[in-house]
Amino acid sequence: MADNLTSEQRRKNMQAIRSQSKLENIFTKELWKKGYRFRKNVKALYGKPDIAIQKYKIVIFIDSCFWHSCPIHGNKPKSNQEYWNNKLARNIQRDKEVNEYYNSKNWQIKRVWEHEIKNDLVKTIIDVENFIDKAKEDYYSK
Repeated sequence: MADNLTSEQRRKNMQAIRSQSKLENIFTKELWKKGYRFRKNVKALYGKPDIAIQKYKIVIFIDSCFWHSCPIHGNKPKSNQEYWNNKLARNIQRDKEVNEYYNSKNWQIKRVWEHEIKNDLVKTIIDVENFIDKAKEDYYSK
């Protein structure tokens, strides 16, 4: 199936995609309400993590099922398959590089799938709270 938009329309469409989703905002607001203090989308950190607590060397990424090729919900467009296969494969490779970078620097890294937040926000918040609390304990025990 061919793209039914002109290149100008496609460009405008792609520009409208926000770097922060409504889902991320809901998630981070809930975490903030629980008393966790962090910075969002820190450009100075490698991979621009969605949530960063630099004092404790904690980074959290919220991965979209589409852009990060979720094994459960990730789907690839039917048109322009070569482009999308390369694009999504590069995103997966970049995620691995980011993980390796933070692991090599002894940072605590967590990745949360978009569908985990959609399916059970409360459970996902608790899971992230536990991750942060454990990372803080590990930081102080060093």
